[in-house]
Amino acid sequence: MSTWTSWAGLSSCSPAQERLPVDVDDVVAAVTDAAARGAHVKMPGSGHSFSDIALTDGTLLRPTALTGVVGVDRGAMTVTALAGTTLRELNATLVRLGLSLHNMGDVEDQTVAGAISTGTHGTGGVKASLSAQVVGLELVTGTGEVLRADRTQHTDVLEVARLGLGAMGVLTSVTLEVEPLFRLEAHERPIRWDEAVAGFDDLATQHHHAEMYWFPHTDRLLLKANDRTTDDPEPLSRLREWWDDELLSNRVFDLVNRVGNARPSLVPRLNAVSARALGERRYRDVPHRVFTTRRTVRFREMEYAVPRAAGLSALAEVRALVERSGWRIGFPLEYRVAPADDVPLSPAHDRDVAWIAVHVNAAADHTDYFAGVEAVLRAHDGRPHWGKLHTREAADLAPAYPRWKDALAVRDRLDPERVFGNAYLERVLGD
Repeated sequence: MSTWTSWAGLSSCSPAQERLPVDVDDVVAAVTDAAARGAHVKMPGSGHSFSDIALTDGTLLRPTALTGVVGVDRGAMTVTALAGTTLRELNATLVRLGLSLHNMGDVEDQTVAGAISTGTHGTGGVKASLSAQVVGLELVTGTGEVLRADRTQHTDVLEVARLGLGAMGVLTSVTLEVEPLFRLEAHERPIRWDEAVAGFDDLATQHHHAEMYWFPHTDRLLLKANDRTTDDPEPLSRLREWWDDELLSNRVFDLVNRVGNARPSLVPRLNAVSARALGERRYRDVPHRVFTTRRTVRFREMEYAVPRAAGLSALAEVRALVERSGWRIGFPLEYRVAPADDVPLSPAHDRDVAWIAVHVNAAADHTDYFAGVEAVLRAHDGRPHWGKLHTREAADLAPAYPRWKDALAVRDRLDPERVFGNAYLERVLGD
């Protein structure tokens, strides 16, 4: 019996069997077989969720053969990709087609289905999450039915299953809105805390996409602002890209974290050095080469979406909590913003939000730090990212989502016997 383990190493399971579906019929066969035996089925993506959302004790479907862009509609400006397609493959294909997603997160290793099912998002823009850019999908329900949902059919399923936590069915393909290929003008610079907090809301209004990273135990942040343009690309030189993104952000940062784990008292000074090492830079490139970054340092993460108006206050409270605690936090804290969307289980449903994400390296204990920050963010009416660590349960999540009952009704219809269930879904959605 093989073991499946998540990217961060936090979640693992030993499924009773594994299958490698090559088409939707194979998925149907796996689901109907499991349903007949009273077993469970899950099709995890690349394992980039930090929660136990993808675990199963039954049949685990590996989506590595369900890849590729299988449809392009230039009239409707949509593309359809099979569920196991990585965002890296999708983005590269879109560039070749002269197309791009409107917005995306900063990890390209995720599969399309995994990314939308957990609410992967970027910052700013008209739509921040990948789920909000989904206009159609195909899934296999708990009874083995192949159901296609779009703006003209099964619209209630489309609404919910585009961020369905893997609870509505096995996604086999996803149709996303796209745009003509554009470039992003990127400006990254270090900034002091007071200037960043005082000016971020204005900066986020002035730029299409803005975010910042605070280095704990210092008053320094890295500020990123990106603007859409049709100007020709002027990418970073290969040397500058290697120096900043490979040497400093991965190799040196990995060493810094190892030293910090061994000598926690050094973490504040190490953070100060790290904050100064990343200097100002400007470049212009296709969107995915600006939005996404290569990460080799493994970590653990918790992220919450609080109402946008409370974002900077919540951020200040988190800093105060860190400063009065005995924690030594070697990973930057990330602050992003997102417009409201209409996805029922989206943390940004029906309200503009500020996303606050906290991290520790994979070898560090996150428990007290994440618990303390979670208490602050819950006090600000925060909603957790579904694919990241949190302690919330269905009873206290339900009041936070106006369309909670609608989402559960779709689940009851598509998977009445809970073929796609697991302990995580039982905790966060109830049974």
